[in-house]
This record gives sequence, C-alpha cells and structure tokens, in this order.
Amino acid sequence: MRYFVTLSYDGAAYHGWQIQPNANSVQETLQNAFSTILRQNIEIVGAGRTDTGVNASKMIAHFDVCTPIDAIRLVKQLNRLLPQDIAIQHITPVVSDAHARFSALSRTYHYHILLSKSPFSRHYAYRYPLPLDFQLMNEAAQQLFNYTDFTSFSKLHTDTKTNNCKIRRAEWIQDDVNNWTFVIQADRFLRNMVRAIVGTLLDVGRGKLTIPQFCQVIESQNRCAAGSSVPPHALFLSDITYPDNIYINIEE
Repeated sequence: MRYFVTLSYDGAAYHGWQIQPNANSVQETLQNAFSTILRQNIEIVGAGRTDTGVNASKMIAHFDVCTPIDAIRLVKQLNRLLPQDIAIQHITPVVSDAHARFSALSRTYHYHILLSKSPFSRHYAYRYPLPLDFQLMNEAAQQLFNYTDFTSFSKLHTDTKTNNCKIRRAEWIQDDVNNWTFVIQADRFLRNMVRAIVGTLLDVGRGKLTIPQFCQVIESQNRCAAGSSVPPHALFLSDITYPDNIYINIEE
C-alpha cells in the first residue's frame, strides 16, 4: 500500500532534502525514523528537492508498505522519534500509482524579506537594508508569465531534461510595514530557481535593472546574466497540490 506523508521542517540543520554522502538530509532522517518504527526498510520519496538551508512549511512524500498501517498512531510515534525540526502532520492512503513528485499539479514557494532589524524574524527572513520599489518588482514579476524556459534562473549542470516551467502566480505581498513576501507558484521548479528569481527582482527594485532588461535576462538563457541567489533561510516550500482522485478515504 502507498501512503502520502504531509510534513514540515526547518532546513537550517540539513544539507537539503535529498540523501547525499557524509551530509545530514531530511530524507535520510525520515527514512531512518520510518524504518525503525515499522521494522522494515522504508524508502521515502519527496515531492521535490529543497536545497541546503531551505525550509518547508508543507512537504509531501510517499512510502510503501505491504500491509495497512494505523496512520494516526504512526504520526504520533514518528513525532516522538524525529528531531524537533521535523514534524509530521498527516499520513494518508493513496492509490498505488500516486507519486509525491510526478503526480503533483503545482508547487508554491514563499520568500520572506525583512526591511528592518528584528531579533525574532532573522532566522526565517532575509534582512534587506536598501530601499526597494515593490511596485516595480511586481511589474517585473508579471513578465514571468510570458516565458517557459527559465535556464537563466537554474543552477548549472543539473540532471533535468528540460528547463521549461509554467508559472501560475508570481507576486510580492506586503505582510506589514517592514515585511514582504514573494509568492510564486508553478507546475515545477528548477534547482535554485526561486532564489535566483528573487535576487534578480531585487536588482529591479534597487534600480539596477529595468523591466526590459529583466526580460532580456530571461531571454538570454544564461545564469550569469541573472542576479545573485538570495540566502536559503528565508525560502519556504509552502504548498503542493494533487488531483483529488488519488486519495483513499481522505481525512480532513
């Protein structure tokens, strides 16, 4: 049987989601916990690969077992065993061909900008001390809908077969006088894509790039033409959507 796991994590202590040699990862930490409790080797497959230091307020993963499990009990057991920076919210049965990564319809990320010093938000927002024109940044963000190839915002030398993505939402939202959030939704994302887009939009907001120049960056399909990637600690994977028909007896 296949199950979807809904979880969240603080990425500060991890070298990203994916298992890698000699580095602490979210995936490996989960697999060890699941395998210990279920007393069998469990492979955890995530909806995506968040980079080092990136957080997830909502990540979806799947795993397989031979017999049905008590999902509510397993959630409690896992949360007792897992470290404090990883939390399981739900475990839900799904159809056998449902896939956490390939069945996803969309993914949403939030990037948090802090305009003034805050001792409480510093771990989860990027303090940016220079003046920014967010109206201009939003005008530039709307240009993203006109493109599908985002090579300019992709980490180099990745194993992806295509750099095409369909962006469905991209906007800056003001949370309060000193806090802004960039919200972006797409069917898929390239490695480092959100952080590179935000970094380039900040260049627009500072007046270093015009909107036509921002478009030229995208059209160049050259990562060197885009702005610097912003720090990972302010980035959150915040939502992933799936077709309703993949769930079995879903509990609200």
